[in-house]
Amino acid sequence: MAYVRTLLPAVLSLALTGAPAALPGAAAALSYEGQTGHETALFSVKATNNAAAQAFTVDGTRLSRVSVWLGSGAATGTVTAQVRRVRTDAASAIASQTVDLAAVGGVGAGWVEFPLSADVTAGSTYYLHLQASTAESGPIAWYGTTRAVPGSLTSWNYDRAYWGGWHSSASRLAFHINPTGSERCGETEPCYVPASALAARTSGLLTNRVATEAVLPPFAVGASYLDGSNVLRLPSGRWRYLPDGASASVVVDADDPGALAQAAESRAWLASGRVPGATAAQREASQRALLSMRALLKPGGAFAAAWAPPWEYSWPRDGAFAAAAFAATGHDEEAYRILGYDARTQRADGTWEARTKLDGSGPPDARKWQLDGNGWVPWATWQWYRAAPPDGRDDRLRTLYPMVRKAADYAARSLGPDGLPPASPDYWELDTTTTNIGTAAPLLAGLNSAADLAARLGIDEDAERWGEAARRLSAGIASGFAPLGYQRTVDGKHGRDSAVAFMAPPFNSAPAGLGEALDSAYRALLLPNGGLSPGNDPSFSWGAYAWTASTSFFALAWAGTGDRAKANEVLDWVLSKRNGLGELPETVNGAGLPSAVAPLGWTDSLVVLTALTLQGSPQPTPPTTTPPGGAGAASSSVR
Repeated sequence: MAYVRTLLPAVLSLALTGAPAALPGAAAALSYEGQTGHETALFSVKATNNAAAQAFTVDGTRLSRVSVWLGSGAATGTVTAQVRRVRTDAASAIASQTVDLAAVGGVGAGWVEFPLSADVTAGSTYYLHLQASTAESGPIAWYGTTRAVPGSLTSWNYDRAYWGGWHSSASRLAFHINPTGSERCGETEPCYVPASALAARTSGLLTNRVATEAVLPPFAVGASYLDGSNVLRLPSGRWRYLPDGASASVVVDADDPGALAQAAESRAWLASGRVPGATAAQREASQRALLSMRALLKPGGAFAAAWAPPWEYSWPRDGAFAAAAFAATGHDEEAYRILGYDARTQRADGTWEARTKLDGSGPPDARKWQLDGNGWVPWATWQWYRAAPPDGRDDRLRTLYPMVRKAADYAARSLGPDGLPPASPDYWELDTTTTNIGTAAPLLAGLNSAADLAARLGIDEDAERWGEAARRLSAGIASGFAPLGYQRTVDGKHGRDSAVAFMAPPFNSAPAGLGEALDSAYRALLLPNGGLSPGNDPSFSWGAYAWTASTSFFALAWAGTGDRAKANEVLDWVLSKRNGLGELPETVNGAGLPSAVAPLGWTDSLVVLTALTLQGSPQPTPPTTTPPGGAGAASSSVR
């Protein structure tokens, strides 16, 4: 059946009049990423004074659906599409369908499909008529193009106030008659996208285990992953995936052999380990998190924080959590690959850059390095070792051991007379003037981890040296941070910090009084949207955004200390903020919507580790050490 088609830029901020008009200027319009610019006209279709229509001919005998490019500044109301025999006569309609704006997401823009059912006569002329109704002041418009489209017929704009009724226009409106395949939304142009969906830069990932591609929010609406895969099922019913050896995705028919093979491979990978969770929701989230983490892991071992330009780098901290989660779920190769990358990118003095390019060639900028990496990487190495298949793991550990030694030695040398490390940026990536808990707690975990690894390899001198440093650091934290409830800085001037959770398992054995500190920090950082701010430093504001990683810290800490009710409550909130593809976002805005990027690998890792603990498989905690001649490492922590 013949159709009329044009491609249009998507616009959310609409400055409409009753007459066809050019698009608003750049200051007033917000374009979707990836959309091609076109000369555009628009028709107001709001209320009884505004409607639009266009003639079309058909070469078939049945009408099943039409789709139009719609932009709405109103969140509520209805839009009705009719196919008429006579343009000005509603009684001549042969098919009619109404959509509810709230049901499609409220304010937004994109292609809207109207299911219809009518017999038509081949070669006859019909009129697609569009009418909107709302009590809101926001405009509702049908977008078109000022360029002639071969085969298209005249358009009409009905604006009683401006034209006095129907007015013929040379502009061509955008619509499809009986769209099929690539003519349907979600392939080359987006389905109707609510403005709220654009709070996030990315919505999901496609991957072939070498290349990765982000699914942008305008193309995630109405889509879903095939279970256990990164193959995307589109609203049209066709599939999008990233074929092996390709650098860009393709759209294929459902059940395409290449896409099926990729889905089968990823399901087999999941089955080679375990997908944790005490509930169906936790298992579903863990499965998606593991697949997303795998998509963020590059062949050389770099682990991207997320897949958007400011996040497409490898942070030692994010990679450490991913390595721990991969190891704990039985995906040993992925965990070891990350640690190997850490070994190759470690600086000569034993520290790491804040982040590196994914090819390992160095940092992308002059961002200040962060000392907490010297704790996170040895801790992750210890977690890998504990979970690794026993056969050959000591030899594999020896390959990583020089990295552990340099990291632990630097950490030990950094401790001052008070037993605490110097001020350094941590996961906030902001400098502090005094020691922060976000550095001290990971270093304690790292030194205890390094000491135990050394002991397992029989390198007693290293084990004793790092054990002594861990004891000094532990005493410094007890005297400097514990009396303050583990606030952000040892001077007590920078408020609460979600890093208090780093004093709990699986990082450190929970000291006395930590439960009260966790409770008070959680209350202080809780936002109206139900999530947590990383901190409440009076000199720095995180705004109304909750950070899913910081919120997840508490779920993991409470799970590790045995407070399952609190852990489940926090984890339930985090999981409730997954987007339509089931991905976990970096942040949640004040309106409670996923924002920044989705997925975020760090949050994925935390959810997997928490689900494991709640399932009854808690991650081990590095043992504390006692002086020579003492009782030795805590036997409950040693396998």
